[in-house]
Amino acid sequence: MESIKKIFKIGYGPSSSHTMGPHRAAEIFKERTPDASGYRVTLYGSLAATGKGHFTDKTIIDALSPKPTEIVWKPEIQHEFHTNAMLFESLKGEEVTDQWKIYSIGGGEIADEHSVMDHEERYEENSMSEIVKLVEKYGMNFWEYVEKHEDADLWDFLEERWKVMQSTIEKGLQNDGVLPGGLYVKRKATQYYVKARSYKASLQGRCLVSAYALATAEENASGGKIVTAPTCGSSGVLPAVLYHLKHNHDYSDKFILKAMATAGLFGNIIRTNASLSGAEVGCQGEIGSACAMAAAAANQLFGGSPQQIEYAAEMGLEHHLGLTCDPICGLVQIPCIERNAFAALRALDANLFAMMSDGKHLISFDKVVKTMNLTGKDLPSLYKETAMGGLAIVE
Repeated sequence: MESIKKIFKIGYGPSSSHTMGPHRAAEIFKERTPDASGYRVTLYGSLAATGKGHFTDKTIIDALSPKPTEIVWKPEIQHEFHTNAMLFESLKGEEVTDQWKIYSIGGGEIADEHSVMDHEERYEENSMSEIVKLVEKYGMNFWEYVEKHEDADLWDFLEERWKVMQSTIEKGLQNDGVLPGGLYVKRKATQYYVKARSYKASLQGRCLVSAYALATAEENASGGKIVTAPTCGSSGVLPAVLYHLKHNHDYSDKFILKAMATAGLFGNIIRTNASLSGAEVGCQGEIGSACAMAAAAANQLFGGSPQQIEYAAEMGLEHHLGLTCDPICGLVQIPCIERNAFAALRALDANLFAMMSDGKHLISFDKVVKTMNLTGKDLPSLYKETAMGGLAIVE
């Protein structure tokens, strides 16, 4: 299993698979073809189906600038390795001088048919059941297990990401107006935040969590700076929960960073054994994974045992099984933004449910990860970020 650092990437929205991944690929290809007079980039499958709504063409053209770039759209062609396929071609006049087929596999990661770019194994264990046995045997916390396997700069790395997460929420709470893209979706975070402040304590906390999640999700939808957790489309869930626990439950940044390490570990298990890509397994891989990560982080902060933390994460993912990715007009707005808020609240509910239990449960986290992967493979392509089914076609 690779470093948890691959879970938390700083970048710009609205989509880790449709903007961050293609942008990174374009930069790599540009560097390897300095003599090109221009470029042609063919997008396939989901990248082509919803690429315009996700600004995929814009991010590629910007990355390859100032040389001219032609974008070719082929949504009808699905590649077996992954639906998010791209073919980069460098040109000299009409002549193709180099070409490179690459895939955007989710979370800002790119891969060819053989391996993920910059792949480096960090962990011997690839399942949560193995990790739980280890931490119980040696009396460790999950974050201590992570610390043992990561570089010495782990905490500086997470601190930088936590600062960006907080900044994004605070920026999103100050912004209003209409989101770009043509759906005329009005930002709601500021309105929710203002209303939440006037509610009684019994409701205020949950309403504030919703406002925090909306703030990040709206910043992402407008192309703002975010941290994948584990993707752009689900980037509002974990920050909202952590921001709430810091400001409403007085947890220090030191404890928050430890919770982030645990969240990253659970996200990493999903990334290794299933997928974080909405185009591959539907929204369960994005919002479901984010909810599991946030539930694990919250449960650790509230003093949960390893079994309770694992149980909270399992519930966070289990109760999103089958969730489709059907964005209207291919924009990361409807239903994506609201899903961030609901998943943040569900993560806190999973935490509470696990805390009331003794941690024993029949369905393990590993089993629900496997189930999510199988469910994702069974979902028709209509419901995997193609904007060809579900809410995307309902008038």
